[in-house]
Amino acid sequence: MSAAGPGFRATVAAMAVGQLLCWAALYYAFSAFVLPMQQALGWSKPTLMGAFTLGLAVWGATTYAAGAAIDRGLGRRVMTAGAAMAGVGFGVWSQVHEPWMLYGAWAILGASMALTLYEPAFNVLTKRYPERYTQGITALTLVGGFASTLCFPAVAMLQDALGWRAALAVIGAVLLVGVAPLHAWALRGPAIVAARLEPAAGSESTLHDALRERSFWLLTACFTMYAFCSAALWAHVMPAFDAKGLSRTHALAVVMTIGPAQVGARLVFAALGRRWSLRALGCVVLAGLPTSLLVFAMGRTMAALMVFAVLFGTANGLATIVRGGLLPQYFGRAHIGRISGAMSALGLMSRSAAPLVAAWLLLMLPGYDELLLVLGALAVLAVVAFWRARPPAR
Repeated sequence: MSAAGPGFRATVAAMAVGQLLCWAALYYAFSAFVLPMQQALGWSKPTLMGAFTLGLAVWGATTYAAGAAIDRGLGRRVMTAGAAMAGVGFGVWSQVHEPWMLYGAWAILGASMALTLYEPAFNVLTKRYPERYTQGITALTLVGGFASTLCFPAVAMLQDALGWRAALAVIGAVLLVGVAPLHAWALRGPAIVAARLEPAAGSESTLHDALRERSFWLLTACFTMYAFCSAALWAHVMPAFDAKGLSRTHALAVVMTIGPAQVGARLVFAALGRRWSLRALGCVVLAGLPTSLLVFAMGRTMAALMVFAVLFGTANGLATIVRGGLLPQYFGRAHIGRISGAMSALGLMSRSAAPLVAAWLLLMLPGYDELLLVLGALAVLAVVAFWRARPPAR
């Protein structure tokens, strides 16, 4: 460790642990608390899912402010404050007795998502280690891929031992007294500001240029629909297993397979990805989502549900890599932050709406199998949009 702060490996290792715990708590844990809260409080699924929807909406609304603060060199404060806010949010959640209290907790948790999850972590690493940030980002995604594997059995153990309220309080304590100090320690010292890349004349698209390209809107439509389907599935996955009559032990075995499948796909890509066209790979990867949803809807055996977990994990693991790599190929690197941010805005809005919209659909559909088929049809449209998004002529 240098006098200015931890070295590259120590920083990445600490941030990877932070990503693992933050993703497990902030994004995946909600679904595991839906049934216990519904049984204890008697609230409807739309009421509960509305809180998660609010959290995702606040995440989207505060992402730009978090990025701007990191650009000003405040990455350490952003990520430390985000983890601390998450701890407070879980503490508030553990004490809810009225819906407005739950919504207040998730407003706090939504803001903490914008301050702690992948995007701010990637930005911080890019600024601190301009020559090695790709290695750091790969490490974060590999470790973070196990968040769902960690989340569901850990939450189940806490709920069995302590009850759902105390389980939330324990998670909050881990974030407040564990992750927040870890971020503060890992991000000590000044950030290194990367030099600007000099783009080749005529090879780079501005945001204004991108907005006039058909491929921009097709890719935006694709990843917006993908985000909606993925968020709806994660928010309802445990109730969907319950509706199939699956025991919690078997349901946990299935969801614990998703994380390793996600990480395994990323490891294969790291080893062999340069041999494949990102566009061709994207078509195959994105097709895994509707296929997995169809298998989930029709599956009645553990073997079928394990196939769902592997397909969904593989698609989820590689979709982010495909998106991140394809945009610079299509639009250049000089203005990729603005272009990617504009594209992400709609994706975050769709992600925020997904849990509540899915809950409303359940009021009109016979059950979860039919909901999964509706999501699968939407995922097919996402694949079609991606396939039709050809590189712009530049």
